[in-house]
Amino acid sequence: MKKIWKPIPTDLEEVKTLQKELKIHPIFCQLLVQRNIKTYDDARRFFRPNLAYLHDPFLMKDMSIALERIEAAILNKEKVLLYGDYDVDGTTSVALMYNFFVKYLHDIDYYIPDRYKEGYGISFAGIDYAKQNGISLIIAIDCGITATNQVKTAKNLGIDFIICDHHLPKEKLPNAVAVLDPKRADCEYPFKELSGCGIAFKLVQAFIEKNELPTKKLWESLDLVAISIACDIVPMIDENRILAHYGLQQLNTTNKVGLQALIHESGRKTPLSINDLVFGLGPLINAAGRLADAHTAVHLMLSENKYVAYDNARTLKRRNEKRKELDLLIGEEAKILFKQDPNWENQKSIVLFQPHWHKGVIGIAASRVAEHFNRPAIILTESNGLVVGSARSIRGFNIHHAIQECADLLENFGGHTHAAGLSLELENLDAFTQRFEMIAANNLSVSQLISEVGISGILDLKEITPAFWNILKQFAPFGPGNRSPIFATKNVEDIGYSKLIHGDHLKLAIKQKNSENYYGIAFKRGNEFEKVKAKKPFHICYKIEENNWREKSYMQLLIKDLKF
Repeated sequence: MKKIWKPIPTDLEEVKTLQKELKIHPIFCQLLVQRNIKTYDDARRFFRPNLAYLHDPFLMKDMSIALERIEAAILNKEKVLLYGDYDVDGTTSVALMYNFFVKYLHDIDYYIPDRYKEGYGISFAGIDYAKQNGISLIIAIDCGITATNQVKTAKNLGIDFIICDHHLPKEKLPNAVAVLDPKRADCEYPFKELSGCGIAFKLVQAFIEKNELPTKKLWESLDLVAISIACDIVPMIDENRILAHYGLQQLNTTNKVGLQALIHESGRKTPLSINDLVFGLGPLINAAGRLADAHTAVHLMLSENKYVAYDNARTLKRRNEKRKELDLLIGEEAKILFKQDPNWENQKSIVLFQPHWHKGVIGIAASRVAEHFNRPAIILTESNGLVVGSARSIRGFNIHHAIQECADLLENFGGHTHAAGLSLELENLDAFTQRFEMIAANNLSVSQLISEVGISGILDLKEITPAFWNILKQFAPFGPGNRSPIFATKNVEDIGYSKLIHGDHLKLAIKQKNSENYYGIAFKRGNEFEKVKAKKPFHICYKIEENNWREKSYMQLLIKDLKF
């Protein structure tokens, strides 16, 4: 598919000014300015994350009220239920909160809703469970911000709610004892993009500070926070960058046997990177709730028995292998189905429904379809008499707002700018599809439907040295808001050793005039092999990564696109 290479806008005067202060390669100053880092002090804070830079948790609206209610539960020996979502963010949140508060609360339990029977968010079945088990306080984590009716029902049953969420609230908040969500309009907390587990972390931080407890237990929980930040794809800036930086350090030396088992079964080697969490650990945790009961993931993260932990980790690995089969199948079927529409090339959006598609993997399938066609995609299936689905967006299109404009046709919806979930009656599906397409057509330009590669800077190959790589590594951890930079190099040539691997991938062996030999991998670009072998110069854009093979490390170019 055609891609546009678009230089990331950069003020070159600001780059020159910063370069005089830092005295490092100008390309690094360019990367910093692109991240709105323009002074020596800003650069120092960026390159040297420090836990001392974390914001005061009491700046979050309702934090003191939440602590008072938890302390009352401790004093009165109440039964408390932690209620978390079934994804990585929700399960790590529950594990973090349980691991900390189990030493203070007299009776603490946790509840993860069944994806198929209850769906996303606070369910009435969960409230029934709380009532039957004598629960008087529910702490909802990574969900609950739109659960107005559920919280009202619980209150009528004598059950209080504390909500710890990071999703977008509606105009009216649930009538909970406390609602911790930086995105609520009246919250002055300076950072709005914490993960759900990040909100849980701030609650624990506030409890520790108020009660003057040792901070060791707080820092030990950072491994779980890092997993949530990576897998929930929240911006890797401000507090998230600090928490992920130290969380990775904690994870790479974790003494939690559950996480050790998870790392082992993922096949990833330490030191782990954010990519290892997103593509290695995260899918195993998510597989718990996608194909069966998400409690398995929480059991694993809380496990203190090595044999039990490894047994749970192997269970998650088996589920994930099955998940891979299903999401590839649905993704391919969805692509074929979309192209059966004779007008598909003119469509600005994709809305597809098949009642047999597996509810647990339609989100992944939506991502695959959106990426393949570079259009916002909604993949829908049938569950409990409703059409339910997951939505994924593309550059510059707020899919949550678009779905919100169809609210009168929906039973429920929620999510973020780039991803959302929804449910509706089958009879409303055609009307929803038409309206969503109209919204997409009115808000998406033709250029937005062409995949775009943001180029951070132009490099000659000879500039990519071990010293260069050592500085570039300090820009990590990477994620939204701090993406791994993509560089472009012009006029490279095959040195005679480029080859096809596994049929469809291109292993490049290239050089530029007066450069040494460099090696790269271009996934699913095997169709370019003959052009490369023609020995004519071509241009590449790529990320630089470290490849570890047989206990040796070397730099490799991860090719994003080629132009001849």
